[in-house]
Amino acid sequence: MKTTKNQKALAEKLGDNQKLYGIDEAIQLLKDLKRTKFDESLEVALNLGVDPRHADQMVRGVVQLPNGTGKTVRVAVFARGAKADEARAAGADIVGAEDLMETIQSGKIEFDRCIATPDLMPLVGRLGKILGPRNLMPNPKVGTVTMDVKTAVEAAKGGEVQFKVEKAGVIHAGVGKVSFDADKLAQNIRAFVDAVSRAKPTGAKGAYLRKVSLSSTMGPGVSVDLSSATAN
Repeated sequence: MKTTKNQKALAEKLGDNQKLYGIDEAIQLLKDLKRTKFDESLEVALNLGVDPRHADQMVRGVVQLPNGTGKTVRVAVFARGAKADEARAAGADIVGAEDLMETIQSGKIEFDRCIATPDLMPLVGRLGKILGPRNLMPNPKVGTVTMDVKTAVEAAKGGEVQFKVEKAGVIHAGVGKVSFDADKLAQNIRAFVDAVSRAKPTGAKGAYLRKVSLSSTMGPGVSVDLSSATAN
């Protein structure tokens, strides 16, 4: 797609990466700059004042976005018997036990979220080296090790987003599609920022939330005024 004069002007406007935009203006800028035919995702990135190498500065959690992510999430569940039936009824894409473990070990990973009942965690534990690096390992802290598989599957399908700070102290996540109404994107962003804020670890010193920026899949990053990205 060709770049319009208006898009060039907007891109030049973003050349000053020191400027902070209000959340509504930032969202509109990214909408106006959209050049692709496909519906791009909108991502939020937070720079935090933590060093995740220290256990008391690790930031991890989960948030249910009020307007969903716009993505189709494929869910795998490790469960047996009645819990396996419950997972299937709730919409899980893949359900199994030893058979699912063998499929993953063969290199076939066709899911975006993995849930397990507590009794199958010894089995799932054998997959740590495969699922861990992909951030797919079930964890009770984010509700993916649970006997309530119905709620966990429905949450994953309905717009739940997990987050975990990276080595550089950055957290990022998709919070919707560029095609979403601007107010719905703003609600999702504020819900995400609020969840990360509430997950502040005990070891964090000084300023915790340092920078917020938004970007689309193919677009530039836009720095956002922190005060406009927090819930009122």
